[in-house]
Amino acid sequence: MTSYNALAEVYEWLISDAKLTPAEFAASFDDVLSLLPPNAHVLDCSCGTGQLAVGLAGLGMQVVATDASEAMVRRTAELSEEFRAPVRTLRADWQELPDHFDDGTFDMVFCVGNSLHHAVGARGRVAALESMSRLLRRGGRLVLTSRTWELVRARGSRLDISDRLVRRNGRNAVVVYRWEIASHWEEEHHIEIAVAQVDAAGSVLVRSELLSCWPYRYDELAAELHQVGLRTESSTYNPEAENYMVVASKV
Repeated sequence: MTSYNALAEVYEWLISDAKLTPAEFAASFDDVLSLLPPNAHVLDCSCGTGQLAVGLAGLGMQVVATDASEAMVRRTAELSEEFRAPVRTLRADWQELPDHFDDGTFDMVFCVGNSLHHAVGARGRVAALESMSRLLRRGGRLVLTSRTWELVRARGSRLDISDRLVRRNGRNAVVVYRWEIASHWEEEHHIEIAVAQVDAAGSVLVRSELLSCWPYRYDELAAELHQVGLRTESSTYNPEAENYMVVASKV
């Protein structure tokens, strides 16, 4: 149920204005990028439509971009070609990554955009983190962003409708999130995301997708990072904030 094949075509409506261009997306990680050596080897393993991967390549890094969605990988390759950025693209989910790369290949691995919750339960999440950890050189870092699921679950099942139009490619759209919150943490949850584009004549084109997710508490994530050989260096976790970032280094 989690393919992003429909949303890939309208994913730019889900990216904030501040991160819309590759350069702006990469700049949002300036603090961690300053830790990298010249010509660093970097993996963006939930690349989406490629803004981060292309932005990193524009900074002179050796970048590989992977995603479980074939449509997302295609869009990343198109963006790479548009910006003439040398990004290697590959369709692969987290657990397939060690089949394509040697252990210790990368100086930094990015898993951003609230993607880890698509791993199936605690077992799938640990397997995903283990794959990412294996690909890091010793001292390399995993950069991970996440929703604050404690807040999401506390709000329960609901419909969130954006209070403003988002303009992309000359078209306006309204973004809608429908949350199906299960009774227990370990159960499968669902998010349906819809992008309703409105043209000048008033016609509406809706693209939507129902996505499966398995939420986790921050304490669980911290323990799982330690379990796979990663030491948390920094965290922006705040139980009252919507999102957070964790930087963890390979021990």
